[in-house]
Amino acid sequence: MTTEARPHPLYTPVAVPLAGGGRTPPPAPPFPPAAPPLVPPAPGPADAWAAPSAGHPAAPPAAPSAGPRPGREAGPRPGREAGPRPRHDAGHRPRHDAGLRATGPAPAPHGRPPHSGSPAHPVRPPHPLPQPAPRLAPERLRAGILGGAGAVALLWGVQARPSARLGAFFATGAHLTGLLAGYGVLVLLLLMARVPAVEHGVGADRLARWHSLGGRYVLGLIAAHTVLALCGYAVHARTDLLTATGELLGYGAIAAAVAGTALLTAVGVTSARAVRSRIRHETWHTVHLGALLAAALGFVHQLAGPDIAGGLLTRWLWSMAHATVAVLLLWYRFAVPVRAALRHDLRVAEVRDEAPGVVSVLVRGRGVARLRAEPGQFFRWRFLSRGLWATALPFSLSAPVRDDTLRITVKVRGDHTRRVRRLRPGTRVLASGPFGALTAHRRTRRKVLLLAGGVGITPLRTLFETLPGGPGDMTLLYRASDEGGLVLRAELEAIAHERRAALHYLLGPSDGSYDPLAARALRALVPDLAAHDVYLCGPPAMARAATASLRRAGVPAARIHAENFEEPTRA
Repeated sequence: MTTEARPHPLYTPVAVPLAGGGRTPPPAPPFPPAAPPLVPPAPGPADAWAAPSAGHPAAPPAAPSAGPRPGREAGPRPGREAGPRPRHDAGHRPRHDAGLRATGPAPAPHGRPPHSGSPAHPVRPPHPLPQPAPRLAPERLRAGILGGAGAVALLWGVQARPSARLGAFFATGAHLTGLLAGYGVLVLLLLMARVPAVEHGVGADRLARWHSLGGRYVLGLIAAHTVLALCGYAVHARTDLLTATGELLGYGAIAAAVAGTALLTAVGVTSARAVRSRIRHETWHTVHLGALLAAALGFVHQLAGPDIAGGLLTRWLWSMAHATVAVLLLWYRFAVPVRAALRHDLRVAEVRDEAPGVVSVLVRGRGVARLRAEPGQFFRWRFLSRGLWATALPFSLSAPVRDDTLRITVKVRGDHTRRVRRLRPGTRVLASGPFGALTAHRRTRRKVLLLAGGVGITPLRTLFETLPGGPGDMTLLYRASDEGGLVLRAELEAIAHERRAALHYLLGPSDGSYDPLAARALRALVPDLAAHDVYLCGPPAMARAATASLRRAGVPAARIHAENFEEPTRA
């Protein structure tokens, strides 16, 4: 039985013999001489894996142009046989397998593969990866945030006046919590400003987690500031809390702070998991825009307070910090997407079915290479059509950028993704990005395991094609409930055949008695698992289970690279 990939403007059709159906597939011809990756490595951090180190020899030197393709020797590597490496195949199944299929690379079709350089199918010339954008390491960002908090505390400390009076104690505490809350709001806005160096270095999923955790701290600081300030005023005025509240609301700066607090509280409530799952993404986004107004109202309140208003230098520094964050927000959240839309004129070129409930959208424009999109990254797409223009949908690239064309592959899950399926060619597209840190720069080892679940295959498919490596360096494990859930299957098998990479489909129900992502099962498929870098992308539950199993199998946390973000509610 064979399956054939449908013709695609970016990819050569591939006929893939599959085991099963009562028929034995024909024997595969010998692999051609070792071929270089489809895209050679770019200079920079992505090449760190090839440096000589213990247990990892240096990459072979480049061959002259008249011989084999650059970066690869003509024959097999020393110490390695010329034939294909032993690997798991369709007949290999762990004894404890309960209905799960673990299959290896599909045999190659008869004759030369489409990418082998025959006259009918010339080899696609290699092209370099985009030059990586500047990146800010997570450790440096975390250190910067904590250092800023320390500077704010120092500002409070040099102005504090020790006193044994109860009113002074409440006032001093109110000043500290108020300053830290104002600083925290700035940090929250900076984390979501989509600054490329921050997004590419830290990763969108980690930024979202920090933003969520920081929001809880900020709301706690605001609550503490409110209570302490109210108690301090009541003690100073020798009145009760209710009367003190009424008197304080008569001050304009305090009334502005109360309004800002109400807006931030609404943002926090709608961000709670139980609430967000019940409201539309547009509603959640509109409420979140209120955080910008809340920050402005809080700034008015802070300028009226004694800690900021006490000195010219302090007022200038505080104002410059707010102005800087405001400029970053306006530039990267609004100006850059509009500029990109005008410069690249992105439009939908084609929408095609890939699998039941899965479609690919091809978007073409002018000078798309200048977007510097790296394999593994994603954009936030805003399709200017009815029902979609108001929502920016995060979808990863499912193919490297070629011929001014971007491709995304989308699983239909809700209202927005159903509308994506009905997009018409010519629809204008606003693409914000690229974002994400699931790229080659994270790689530290020669051998790489790509572990995908469901439609999480999309960023890993691009890495499977483009990560530098030789035969045996790449392994892709693809988890799905059944064969119908395998997305871009023919492309994956063609890449595995050309690169002599291992490809295993882990098929079976998620609630089955056998867990294909257990540490023992992973070690059976990848015996030297602990020596790999692991790139992981899939549904959150699958990603958590896989991460735990990888840790139990001996893979250090620093070599498990995952980036999982949930699509907008009702997507």
